[in-house]
Amino acid sequence: MAGNTRVNESEEFVYRISSADEWSELQTSRSTFGQQLDKDSGFIHLSKLNQVKSTLERFFLNTTDDLFLLQIDCEKLGDGLIYEEVDASNVFPHFYGPSRSFVPLTLDMVVKAEKIILSNGYA
Repeated sequence: MAGNTRVNESEEFVYRISSADEWSELQTSRSTFGQQLDKDSGFIHLSKLNQVKSTLERFFLNTTDDLFLLQIDCEKLGDGLIYEEVDASNVFPHFYGPSRSFVPLTLDMVVKAEKIILSNGYA
């Protein structure tokens, strides 16, 4: 991933837009490595609260799957949570795990999950 990295920002929570299958896997097995994009990237893609809407519109606009918004406790992610610049104006949180070892997101890291209701394809 190109750009500068920052280990910590002042967020209490970060957010994961999760498919119904991923959310089910997380509840059943108590962990997930995310979707194929996450596995290929070697980290779990997350968003700050003010980025959720644009992330939905950019990556999930035409999905027909149920989606869930997972609120994740930053403290539980520890130093595996890295904020990275993805372009000149956006810094996104990514969960790598300790020493960038790509560990799964675990159910105990999730504070709350809510089904996302899209209206005409928009958040």
